[in-house]
Amino acid sequence: ANERKQEVSPVLPRAVQHRLDTMSEVDVATSVFIVVCGVVGVLFAIYQFRLIAKISLEATGDDSSFRLLADNNNQHSLIEIYNAIRLGADSFLHAEYKICLIFVVTFGTLVFFLTSRVPNDSGSGTHADWQQGGLTALAFVIGALTSIVSGYLGMKVAVFSNARTTISALDPVAPWTKSFNTAFRAGGVMGYSLCGISLITLYILCIAFNQVFSFAESPRTARALFESIAGFGLGGSSIALFGRVGGGIYTKAADVGADLAGKVVSGLPEDDPRNPATIADNVGDNVGDVAGMGSDLFGSFAEASCAALVIGASSTLAGSEDADWRALMFPLMISAAGIIVCMITSFVATNLSPVRREEDVEKVLKVQIAVSTVLMSIAIIPIAFWALPSDGFKVATVAGGGKLELDVKPFYAVATVWAGLWAGAIIGFVTEFYTSHSYTPTREVAQSCETGAATNIIYGLALGYKSVIIPVFLLAFVVYFSFTLLDMYGVALSALGMLGTLATCLSIDVYGPVCDNAGGIAEMAELGKEIRDITDTLDAAGNTTAAIGKGFAIGSAALVSLSLFGAYITRVAKVLNVAGPDGKPLPPTVNVLQPIVFAFLLIGAMLPYWFSALTMKSVGIAAKAMVQEVRYQFETIEGIMENRAKPDYKRCVEISTQASLREMIAPGALVMLSPILTGYIFGVHALSGLLAGSLVSSVQLALSASNTGGAWDNAKKYIEAGGLGEGKGKGSEFHKAAVVGDTVGDPLKDTSGPALNILMKLMAIISLVFANSFANFAAPQSGDASGTW
Repeated sequence: ANERKQEVSPVLPRAVQHRLDTMSEVDVATSVFIVVCGVVGVLFAIYQFRLIAKISLEATGDDSSFRLLADNNNQHSLIEIYNAIRLGADSFLHAEYKICLIFVVTFGTLVFFLTSRVPNDSGSGTHADWQQGGLTALAFVIGALTSIVSGYLGMKVAVFSNARTTISALDPVAPWTKSFNTAFRAGGVMGYSLCGISLITLYILCIAFNQVFSFAESPRTARALFESIAGFGLGGSSIALFGRVGGGIYTKAADVGADLAGKVVSGLPEDDPRNPATIADNVGDNVGDVAGMGSDLFGSFAEASCAALVIGASSTLAGSEDADWRALMFPLMISAAGIIVCMITSFVATNLSPVRREEDVEKVLKVQIAVSTVLMSIAIIPIAFWALPSDGFKVATVAGGGKLELDVKPFYAVATVWAGLWAGAIIGFVTEFYTSHSYTPTREVAQSCETGAATNIIYGLALGYKSVIIPVFLLAFVVYFSFTLLDMYGVALSALGMLGTLATCLSIDVYGPVCDNAGGIAEMAELGKEIRDITDTLDAAGNTTAAIGKGFAIGSAALVSLSLFGAYITRVAKVLNVAGPDGKPLPPTVNVLQPIVFAFLLIGAMLPYWFSALTMKSVGIAAKAMVQEVRYQFETIEGIMENRAKPDYKRCVEISTQASLREMIAPGALVMLSPILTGYIFGVHALSGLLAGSLVSSVQLALSASNTGGAWDNAKKYIEAGGLGEGKGKGSEFHKAAVVGDTVGDPLKDTSGPALNILMKLMAIISLVFANSFANFAAPQSGDASGTW
């Protein structure tokens, strides 16, 4: 290769020769594998969408479902409700994404200037590198736009599928199979399109940026390449903040307002068309649980991949003539293989062993998690041994242990991926155990309603705290095991392992809101009880799967945050150039006994509570405005309760939209400004403590909040299904106590809890992207002779 370069270089211009050299460094087989898997994912999403689109909302031909609907004279009502939900979701996302685009331009400019200041090769002093700053800002913008597209696609497909799920439940031959498959395929459209688009986009960025900073030229260019790529994760996580917080406030303001004014005050059943807030409630399921979750998990994928690539840039795989593109891209191969595995697994639910009756719903969803995990465990073995050098490679350590480098063997990489993969599956099943009314914990919460709302609250809080134990032990084991084998590189691989079945987890998670909307449409269109029974069963399973999805998202966010923390330390250590008494470089470690580190460790642990307080109060403020509006309509619009007049649904949608966009500013500012101000004012040592404290605290609080709210919700549904016996169902005092718990739990499980994922990840990715800037600004404070800082 070197001889070929010498022969060609006198003939070709230097720029052209450089492009040819960098293109030859990229392994063709790796590119084919990653791109083909991504394209297959997108094509499979299109195939799923076409299957859903075959279910028409207009009565045509001999469609037996529509004959039944026409007999009930409710077709027009169903389509009207569907359009109201669609328009409401569109209006919110358009308003939210206008703000997001303004933010992208403004913050992208800040990223450009702050990341253009890079350290000199000598290790002392800095210089302006506008190329690196420009590429980082470009990656940020592309990551943000990809996140917007992912969330928008998911929301559009969920709204497109909700009424079609209702219609499928009308099928006289196989209502369970058709309705389940419609909702599950809707989730699949988002899952596979998100995974495929994000994988292809990130890989194209890697190839394109390699034309500027060659991964094989020198250690400096290799680091610059993947440090620039880290902007992609920052863009994705920034938009996820708006989606999670803004969408969460929207959905719970409408839900809590509808419950308080409708169920508790006026005694209306859930999704009753007389309730003015019911359309806003159904809109919220899409903008919060679908668009928000999609952006959240896209951010996890982008950030975990960026962390692994940044740490990998400090290995022997980059920066020399022995550089290995295929091995460097192993983190992306994990996600690529996951798309194919999840695609194969999906046919088990829709074709091989479909839902045929009520008892099958939860079983089929659990089989999806189990089968995808087993298949992924098998698939990763040949990929690791194909991608990674058989004799291993060396990766720089982050936290010492007396070594500057660790040997990475292919089987070690497989083991760390397995650890994250199986921990994610087990966390999902543990979450299901604590939140499904098929098991004892949630049934105990339901039984506590016999003595009133207070005991219901007590039991629910206790359940949430208890549900944290096993997941935290699992995460602790994964961190210890992966870190022992491969240092922070192992932690990043375990995070990608947990996200390896992302397409399946998204399919399951989006399934829930689609079923919830389908049930709401059935109730508002006043369809038969047998139809509502089917949608209620699908919805109850959806509540459990939503809890499983939140547990999975929180667990992966913890590992992603820790891997980003490791990548941050790697970048800062290069600038601070920590050395021992003999002048040789030492692996940096964070000494929590240093006053500045311990002080900010406490502050970091406090931030999730501050953030949760802001989001909880925001829901309360917005819900209060919603309750007042619903009461006003009940009092001023004559005939609502007698079905002689229609409520003003649009006004309630406007209240939720305005409140959510207004109230998301303070929590967002807290998350984004905390690491920036800490890094510049107090230095990189303080920022290390801040990140560690927020990570440890956020995991506990997010898990307990999500599981408490999920258990209260399903305890209510258990009572509504007659679980406590005759006379103790809907409308009873027991049910009223359960509704109180469910209402309190709504902002916990759908706003504050899930949004803490973003706090963990966004603070860490901001610190990583701005690490050079922080370290250069704080260079005079560099570590002591012991190498701890």
